[in-house]
Amino acid sequence: MWLDDHLMYKNSSILECWTTLSALSAVTHRIRLGTMVTCNTFRNPALLAKMAATVDVVSSGRLEFAIGAGVQEDEHVAYGLSFPKSSVRIGRLGEAVEIIKKLWTEEKASYRGKHYSLSEAVCEPKPLQKPHPPITIAGAGEKLTMPIAAQHADRFDWGYLPSMAVYKHKLGVLKRHCAEVGRDFEAIERSCWPGAQVFIASDRKALERKLELRKPADMSLEDFEKICLAGTPDECAQAIRAYADLGVTFFMLFFGDLPSVDGLRLFAEAVAKTLK
Repeated sequence: MWLDDHLMYKNSSILECWTTLSALSAVTHRIRLGTMVTCNTFRNPALLAKMAATVDVVSSGRLEFAIGAGVQEDEHVAYGLSFPKSSVRIGRLGEAVEIIKKLWTEEKASYRGKHYSLSEAVCEPKPLQKPHPPITIAGAGEKLTMPIAAQHADRFDWGYLPSMAVYKHKLGVLKRHCAEVGRDFEAIERSCWPGAQVFIASDRKALERKLELRKPADMSLEDFEKICLAGTPDECAQAIRAYADLGVTFFMLFFGDLPSVDGLRLFAEAVAKTLK
């Protein structure tokens, strides 16, 4: 289960994600917990490493660690946080991941970079997962973000991409970056968002009713369905299999009809079990 990392989201209420993960770890036992994705610019990376290690310990090793450079300027400005140009934010992201891995794996961590520094910092207790919780690097940028993923990611997150062709292209780019840094491309787990949101129903009429209730006012039903994973169980399974054939083993699923769990339950029973 993933939580967003936003300090504000338009006029909606939103809980701070790491505090919430800590609370969820106390009332769950098996489900893995993570942030999709932590915004690096919100927190000093050394402090974030300590927070994440704590969540991994108190959850008995169930943390999924995902991090990105930060994208929403308005909330940074509102909270008085700097929001430099993307190249600077991505540079900070690369250094942050190095620092976090050092704190998780070294007895005393020191680091001196362009944006951050450490001096014999101690992070104890270490995360329970060894060598560390799985790291997902978020961002589909081919020139700056993908090299960071090639070097450090256990899994990537490119968000929703509009077509299978674009996804295949991104795989090729990441593979080239892995070759450049001497990393085994197959060591990075492949993930995807098969749709911006997931809508599933037992028949087309019920599906169209769901979509009509959730589509943006300025978008046609047809266009909204195109950007979603929307269909009957057989249609959804077919879409998932197409990505699985590319080696995808991790799927980001955002059910658009939440807080109703009808779609989630139908997907679990009629799609996930058949693919398993």
